[in-house]
Amino acid sequence: MSNYSYIKWFDEIGKDDIPVVGGKGANLGELTSMGLPVPPGFCITASGYDKFIDYAELDEVVKFLMEPLDVDNVDALQEVGTAIQNKINQGEIYSELEDEIISAYREFSEKIGVKDPEVAVRSSATAEDLPDASFAGQQDTYLHIRGEEELIKHVRACWASLWTSRAIYYREKQNFDHFDVSLSVVIQKMVNSEKSGVMFTANPINNSKNEMMINASWGLGEAVVSGIVTPDEYIIDKNTKKVIEKNIATKNYMVVKKEDGVGTVQVNVKDVLGEEAVKGECLNDRELQTLIERGLKVEELYGSVQDTEWGFDKDTKEFYFLQSRPITTLEEDKKEVLKMLAKGLPASPGIGRGKVRRIKDITEINLVQEGDILVTEMTNPDMVPAMRKAAGVVTDEGGRTCHAAIVSRELQIPCIVGATNATKVLDTGMEVTVDATRGVVYEGNVLNESKKEENKENRQSGSVNLDDSIRSLMAPITATKIYMNLGEPELIDKYKDLPFDGIGLMRTEFIFTNMIGAHPMYLVKTNQGDFMIDKLAEGISKVASAIYPRNLVVRMSDFRTNEFRGLKGGEEVEPIESNPMIGWRGVSRYISPEYEEGFRLECRAMKKAREEYGLTNIIAMLPFVRTVEELKVVKEIMAEEGLKQSKNFKIWIMAEVPSVVFQAEEFAELVDGFSIGSNDLTQLVMGADRDSGILNNMGYFDERNEPVKRALKILIDACNKKGKTCSICGQGPSQYPELAEFLVECGVTSMSVNPDTVDYTRRLVASVEQKMILKKLREI
Repeated sequence: MSNYSYIKWFDEIGKDDIPVVGGKGANLGELTSMGLPVPPGFCITASGYDKFIDYAELDEVVKFLMEPLDVDNVDALQEVGTAIQNKINQGEIYSELEDEIISAYREFSEKIGVKDPEVAVRSSATAEDLPDASFAGQQDTYLHIRGEEELIKHVRACWASLWTSRAIYYREKQNFDHFDVSLSVVIQKMVNSEKSGVMFTANPINNSKNEMMINASWGLGEAVVSGIVTPDEYIIDKNTKKVIEKNIATKNYMVVKKEDGVGTVQVNVKDVLGEEAVKGECLNDRELQTLIERGLKVEELYGSVQDTEWGFDKDTKEFYFLQSRPITTLEEDKKEVLKMLAKGLPASPGIGRGKVRRIKDITEINLVQEGDILVTEMTNPDMVPAMRKAAGVVTDEGGRTCHAAIVSRELQIPCIVGATNATKVLDTGMEVTVDATRGVVYEGNVLNESKKEENKENRQSGSVNLDDSIRSLMAPITATKIYMNLGEPELIDKYKDLPFDGIGLMRTEFIFTNMIGAHPMYLVKTNQGDFMIDKLAEGISKVASAIYPRNLVVRMSDFRTNEFRGLKGGEEVEPIESNPMIGWRGVSRYISPEYEEGFRLECRAMKKAREEYGLTNIIAMLPFVRTVEELKVVKEIMAEEGLKQSKNFKIWIMAEVPSVVFQAEEFAELVDGFSIGSNDLTQLVMGADRDSGILNNMGYFDERNEPVKRALKILIDACNKKGKTCSICGQGPSQYPELAEFLVECGVTSMSVNPDTVDYTRRLVASVEQKMILKKLREI
């Protein structure tokens, strides 16, 4: 036994010591006592945290701040949480406690034979991993920490994380007394993970205890646990120890330690391990068998099925258990046998069930019936009416920003893209289940959940019900406005109570397709211009009135030539282009004699919505602007139609062409704001077709690539310099938290995202803004 008052080594603790070292510490001690490979380390006991609070005289301060708190008041919750964390970060540590932490770190250094070793500093709450509540993820973990000063700093940060707004809220809703929960801190050898993942000793998909599941990917396990990457997946028959199902994923990213040695960073796999590692298996046969044996052993020793985290240390070439906890979510009566038919990229979450309707092109969309699973190579705007009927969409091609992905997310239809061979293996009439959370199509009607579980699933995927009006009131207030993207006007009644500050992108293409149905120049030619004006004004007004006085940013038509040809009369007036994505579209179309009259009809429709209906919250946005000169011309046309830029009528442009980046300040002087079209901007900066599943999987189409980030910053800086609005529309900020953080730090004014991620993005941005405030306070 050690002579420490506040330190416990792993071999001194076990599963019954949760009150002493928390759930994580107790589990690591138990694994160590079983003789399983665990990175060595020690725990700063919960009594150490209590001593710190007592010595720093923070107990009464915390009680004073907590007493009047209503945790459902998001602003108050964040304010109190931040205040308590600031007090902890500033509080004086009891000298004997600090001496013991440093002494234990030095002793640990001697034990492993490394001076100032890198460690993981992990929070372990005394209420964690209890049978009736899981506090996992509520407190913080810090990786690759080296040196005594950094260690003390991050121990304090772990203590402070007991009082984040999410931790306070969770304890309140779980009916835990805030002052009955303490925090131990785990100090553990940092595993230099070459590969890592999770292992379930039962199959969590079909609940079979005769099977186990192993997920694996490159680098630190953070990439797997946080969903940054789709890992390799193995299903194993526990009786024979044979792999019965194997899905090798395209692994574009990995998390590794930063070059300066402090913290972690996300990098491209191909840059670190080479191109072959992206689609290659992480585990060889010998490694896989070792993991299987270790999994069976940990289940045997615990006497129950386990959810484990593991890492393979590239220095020692050894597998380590980083965590093990019981699986408590299995349903004993669930015996579904799942047969996978196709696998692709999850593009719009949810589960859809129905009969396959495979279509070749637009001529077959009338074959799609209500509740069918639409299977095709790739969708286009003409297929939207069929998509609205579908219970799920599966395409051979595409990435997360392709047409099928964007429209499905907006319609909240489960969608899988880039499935490669879906049109070959999924035949019309087959009964299938589309699991668009995992990107798998299964044979038959499977994955049936109880009504309660389905409701939970729908809530998590962004479905809206009556509670959304309440959630909107509870949503955190952010300095960065959170806008919503919208296509079909009819959907506004479904989404109007979500916590958004306005519509940052309304696509008029849906109105053309569903309400007008004809090419603008065909209507000009046949003297039906008033029909287009009325229908377009009707669609715009429906949305503007529903959200008034919040702003509605209406993007004027951005059909490409191949899409315009699909409208009635379009074949007569639209040229055939070999690459319409960078062809005759946007403002270049508006100012052309061949389309100017059609654009004037669009202007008259907007004027009607603003003036006749009194909807002055409507803002016009011009897409695919290439030159300053064409912008000036199109503004003159708009002014002639009664849409003169003024204090009461604002004009934005889509900033999505590199030429706008290079002349950002000149463009900013001519408009009231930019909306960065991150999809097209990434495509044109990286030279990567946004619809190419191949390039998407190789990591070329990614807003986090450095050239794209530099372009984003230039645009934001130009707007800030000129005092203009700068928004961004696209899934990037809600998909990649680090991109959202980058944009907020750059000073972006707003983010406009699809309905399914409005609530999530608002909370993400609130968290980022809170971190920035805390950072500034610490600097002060």
